[in-house]
Order: sequence, then C-alpha cells, then structure tokens
Amino acid sequence: MGEEDYYLELCERPVHFEKANPVNCVFFDEANKQVFAVRSGGATGVVVKGPDDRNPISFRMEDKGEVKCIKFSLENKILAVQRTSKTVDFSNFIPDSSQLEYTQECKVLPEKRSLKLLKSQNINVNWYLYCPESAVILLSTTVLGNVLQPFYFRAGTMSKLPKFEIELPAAPKSTKLNLSERDIAMATIYGQLYVLFLRHHSRTSNSTGAEVVLYHLPREGACKKMHILKLSRTGKFALNVVDNLVVVHHQDTETSVIFDIRLRGEFDGTVTLHHPVLPARSIHPYQIPVAGPAPVTSQSPVPCKLCILSDALAVHRRGAVTPPHTRISYNVQILHPGLSFNLTSSSVRAKFSSLPLNPGYLWNLQVKLQPIVNLLPDKGRLMDFLLQRKECKMVILSVCSQMLTESDRATLPVIATVFDKLNQEYKKYLDAEQNYTMAMEAGQSRSSPLLRRPVRTQAVVDQSDMYTHVLSAFTEKKETPHKFVIAVLMEYIRSLNQFQIAVQHYLHELVIKTLVQHNLFYMLHQFLQYHVLSDSKPLACLLLSLESFYPPAHQLSLDMLKRLSTANDEIVEVLLSKHQVLAALRFIRGIGGHDNISARKFLDAAKQTDDHMLFYTIFRFFEQRNQRLRGNPSFTPGEDTAAGKGLGQPQTQ
Repeated sequence: MGEEDYYLELCERPVHFEKANPVNCVFFDEANKQVFAVRSGGATGVVVKGPDDRNPISFRMEDKGEVKCIKFSLENKILAVQRTSKTVDFSNFIPDSSQLEYTQECKVLPEKRSLKLLKSQNINVNWYLYCPESAVILLSTTVLGNVLQPFYFRAGTMSKLPKFEIELPAAPKSTKLNLSERDIAMATIYGQLYVLFLRHHSRTSNSTGAEVVLYHLPREGACKKMHILKLSRTGKFALNVVDNLVVVHHQDTETSVIFDIRLRGEFDGTVTLHHPVLPARSIHPYQIPVAGPAPVTSQSPVPCKLCILSDALAVHRRGAVTPPHTRISYNVQILHPGLSFNLTSSSVRAKFSSLPLNPGYLWNLQVKLQPIVNLLPDKGRLMDFLLQRKECKMVILSVCSQMLTESDRATLPVIATVFDKLNQEYKKYLDAEQNYTMAMEAGQSRSSPLLRRPVRTQAVVDQSDMYTHVLSAFTEKKETPHKFVIAVLMEYIRSLNQFQIAVQHYLHELVIKTLVQHNLFYMLHQFLQYHVLSDSKPLACLLLSLESFYPPAHQLSLDMLKRLSTANDEIVEVLLSKHQVLAALRFIRGIGGHDNISARKFLDAAKQTDDHMLFYTIFRFFEQRNQRLRGNPSFTPGEDTAAGKGLGQPQTQ
C-alpha cells in the first residue's frame, strides 16, 4: 500500500513510559489522557506523562499499600489515589498548599483539606461512563442496562437530565444485563454531545452488519436518536473521534473507516443513515524513534498490536496498562530494531532484545487530509469534507490548483461548485465579523459579556489566498487555453458576486492582463461597458497604462473614474497629464470645485502645451475668478510666478 493510501496515522511524538513489572505499575487516565508510572507504591517515584505535556510531572508519595487507581483532577491540582475498594485519598498539588493526604467521600475542598456532600442520588447502577469535556456522567440502570441516566456537573452543582432508552438490536431472551459499557461511548462532535452505541445484530437478522447509533444528548430536552453509521461488517470494533470524525476500527480486518455526520446522508424520516466516507484502510506504519545507532533502513516493519482507546488514543502495550475499558487490539506495522512480541490471551506483551528498558507508547490518532484528495473523487463532497477539518486550508488550495491542471482538469460546473462552497464559508465569516464590529460600536459588549470576535478558521479561504496560491500561477501556464483561463477567473468573480462579497481589484486586474495578453480587447471593452468588472481607482489606473496598446482604454478609464464619484482629483490629474487642460477645467466647473483649485497647476499644464491661446484662456479664467472672489484680479504669491512665466506676458485685447 502506497503512502497516498493511508489517511490515518499515529502522531509523531508518542508518550513513552516504562514497562509494567512487579516494582512498576502503569495506569492510564482517559479523562486527562495521562499515563502514570508508579514505582514501589510511589515511594521511589511517580512519573505522569500526557500527549500535550512538554514536561512530565514527577513526585514521591508514601507507600501505603497497593495502588489500584491513580488520577489527577482536570487541572492537575488534586491527586486522587485509590488503594482500597471503599476509600480514595486526595493530595493537593496547589502551590503553597499542604500535600498532606485527606480521605472522605464527597466534594473535594482543597483549601480545607476536606470534602463536602453536595447532593446524593439513590440509583441502582450497572456501570457508568464519564465525559470530562462536557462534565456529563452516564449511568446504566434497570436489569437490561439499556436505560441510561445522565447527570450534568457545573460550578459545584449536579443536574439530573432526562433519562433515555437505548434500543437493543433484538428482544432479549433473558433478564440478564444486555447492554455493556464496551458498546457505549460519549463524544463531543461538532460542539454537540453524543452517546454512541455500537449495535451488533444477530446472525439471523436481515442486517448486513453492525452499526453505530448516535444519540444527541442536549443540556435541555430529551435525548434523541439522530444518526446511524452503517459498518457493513461484523466482529470486534473500537471507536475514536478525531477532528469531529467518527473513526471505527475493525479488529478482524485490521482496518479503519471514518464517518462525517455533517456530510449528506440518507434520511429515512427519523434518522440519517451514513456510510463510510472512504474505503477502509489500515493505520499508517510507524517507525518507533530509537536513541543510539540509527536503525537499519532495509529492515521490514514488524506487526505490532495496538490497544485502541477512546479519545483518539492508541497504546502500544508493554504489560498491564489499565484503562477503564480497553476496546480492541489492532495490528499496525511498526519498524524497530530488535523488536519481538509475546502474545497472551488477554493482553499484548513485547520486549526489546536490544534495549535496557521495555517502554510502552501512547499515541494520538490523526487524520491525514492529503491522501483523501485522491480517494474522494467527487470534488463537491470532498470540499464539504475538507471545510470541516481543522488543518484544511493548504489542502483545499492544492485541490483548487489540481482541478485546474491539464491532467486533472475539472469541468466548469464542478469548478463553480467548489468556488461556491468556499465563498459560502467566506461569506459566513465576513457576516460574523461585521455583526461583531457593529455590536462593539453599539456598545453591546458591556451588556453582553459573551460577545466574542469570530474565530477565523482555516476553512475561510479568502480572495488573497486564492490569488496567491491558485489563480496567479494558473494564469501564467502557457499551455492552458486562454478561453478556459478567462472562464475560470470569471467563474470565481461570479461566485463572489453571488454571495455579495466585494471583489478585490487585483482579481479584476488579473482578468484584464489576461485579456490584453491574448489581444482580446473587444471582450475587455464589453466587460467594462456592461460592468462585469467592478469600478475601482486601481483598475482605472491600469486602463490608463494600456492606452498605447488600446487607445479607447483612456476614455474607459475616465468613464470609470467619473462613475466612482470619489476620484475627482484623479480625473483632473489624468486630463492634465494628457494636456487636456480645458477638459480638466470644464470637469472641475461641472462639479462646482473651480473656486478651490490651484491656478498654478493649470497654468503650468497650459504652458507645457506651447499653445499661447490656451495659456491666455486659462490665465483669463483665473483672473476673473480672483476678481469675483477677492475683488482683485491679481494672483496670490506663487500663482503670480506661474502666470509671469507664461510664453510672453499675454496682452489684453
């Protein structure tokens, strides 16, 4: 399988930890994504590492017996250690605070080294799941276990949300527990909390395979079944959510598929059915970094079992890493010298024959966008997919460039669809930015503290991005037919106009330069005459520069400047530069600005024409103006110098 086929990969810098042995116990905290290595019950040291931690946390604690579980609070301020089945010990990790342990059952008050009971609920619980991102705990109740009771924690309070029932695939034949925590997960997808249920159908059913059912769990209102992800296969699965994508791993085939609930699916009137966005693929092979001599480059990758955990994590296990509920093992190609594996019935053990320590590794799972470009041929669907991803801009721009190349050239309707999807996101951002600015100017920020400036995500591809990375280079390709080039440029401008986005002048300049380069002056004249190209001062100046190639461009420029109504000074300068002094004067009189203009500028321009009568006419005009305004025909200092340097002092008839 080539590099271009893998769209899932492990992060470059995994967290590595010391193997589990009789002296060292290893624990995994799903909430903080942290791995704890506890040596000798903590007496000889505890090392805590997480995917985003640059510096690991190291400390020692008194050995009070076997540690069954150890975790930090979300901000690493309070350490919780469970040594018995009934008690949990807490220690403060707040600066200038005592680190003495305190034990109780209820809310932790670190400043008092005590706990406080806030609220209690009497519920028969089979199992539970907790989602730290949304602060929601899910309790499995009833005999079958399929009635779930959520609670929401906020600011020291606990709110009971409406309970809901998970639809089991078939009517249970017994009253035993039918819904396991292994088949339930919670995840935030596109800002909304969902409960994910991995539903396995019986072999006698008509279903083609397992499916993942998504229940939307709002803060207010009842939980509702919204989406069904069709897996079309049976066996053991594991779920991750990466960049708002649901990633489903299949143990038997050792492949993964991704689902995007934002993409259009099949709505049956109640729920939306989704199929995998892309064909199933394995995770990209990974080369474990090794200190010391470089590994042999010719060495083949070794199959390595990964334990797929929730929250987009994978652990290469070297012993008893104890997540609350590990999903499946997944075979991934790992390159490492001297690596061998011993498989047992319940876990995966490995040893390095060439290393003094046997570390384990913790990775974040990542989505590679570039390979998806070739795996998803529908450009409209591809753009819908990419626009929802965090690191999408450069990939989107590469798609736009690729669809304009000779080998992968798309049709104009497809190009128009891509431009419209980009500009729709662009317009959303511009409107949000405008609304924010108006609210700030109106002083609403004081009355509405939640008012925040909109975030410019990578999905916002503006005109500058398109010009710099796509269109400018596209117009320079000589092998591309000029009609296609002009059609693409005009299609992008059409899309901007459709979404009422002001077209930047450099795009119009690109069109004009392309037309001039191919001597399409008639088309240029039509574009300007029918206002296909928007009026602007830079565009008018560009037209002036084209006069030597296309003489009508001079008048087209003047007409454009007049339509702008804010370019009066530019019009006068253009006319004077062409020695059209009388025309400039008539224009100034037409707009009522002749009382405020500088006489010297016009007298100098008239002098440069070597036309005595023209100079005399301009001279007499300003004398009459001076008489009318000041009661004296004389010029002010500076202006009289220009008048006196005329071609001989004009004589009054």
